Amino acid sequence: MKRFLIPLGIFIVLVGFLAVGLKLDPREVPSPLIGKPAPDFKLALLSDSAKQLSPADLRGKVWLFNVWASWCASCRQEHEVLLDLSKQGGVPIYGMDYKDQPGDAQAVLNRYGNPYVETVVDLDGRAGINYGVYGVPETYLIDKNGIIRYKHTGPVTVEVLSKKILPLVKELQQ
Repeated sequence: MKRFLIPLGIFIVLVGFLAVGLKLDPREVPSPLIGKPAPDFKLALLSDSAKQLSPADLRGKVWLFNVWASWCASCRQEHEVLLDLSKQGGVPIYGMDYKDQPGDAQAVLNRYGNPYVETVVDLDGRAGINYGVYGVPETYLIDKNGIIRYKHTGPVTVEVLSKKILPLVKELQQ
């Protein structure tokens, strides 16, 4: 009888792990960068490749950093939400065109509208790697001191914006 207790115990533990895992949201990927300074970069602007932008240039303001690409279907899903947010003017949105051709990215912004104050070009993906980007879109909320306070993986929705991002923006802007 005792020889069945060990396999039964292991089975119960595995079922417990499975039950916990099934309740997790796969879109909520914890980032080791939360609470840490945003990784630095100095990248060319999409609008003018002779000019560059760095997170240090944005110190003193709360801002959203949206990583996107013209080839990304999910990025198109969130595009209208970002356009609406930029029209409201509550928080500036800066973009990073990730592993994309600048001409393709500019064509998308010309066709669908541009929610970004500026967009930087990360052609080889090195800046994205420093941010832990493994897919687009990803959005980061960065505070006045350049600290990452929130990361959202996947398209930003109206619900995520109203329940998570905007309340945190208000808190950080005080």
